[in-house]
Amino acid sequence: SVTGPMNLGNPNEFTILELAEKVIKLTKSRSRIIRKPLPEDDPMQRQPDISLAKKKLKWKPKVELEDGLKETIKYFKKLKLD
Repeated sequence: SVTGPMNLGNPNEFTILELAEKVIKLTKSRSRIIRKPLPEDDPMQRQPDISLAKKKLKWKPKVELEDGLKETIKYFKKLKLD
């Protein structure tokens, strides 16, 4: 039995800027990225430790970031049309 938090996510590290740029590219948006100062307690690393999920649940990511973004964008476009 497992108690406490368990991380699920993409073990490949990328920045919020890289994520925003991918979303803008995939949505063909003309949005601009505006940089703001980071909070002092902002994490320096955004890479989840998924080792517990791999060990206890035999879980591993199946979808690459860009593919997941494409599917998410497609889903929300469909919602907008419905």
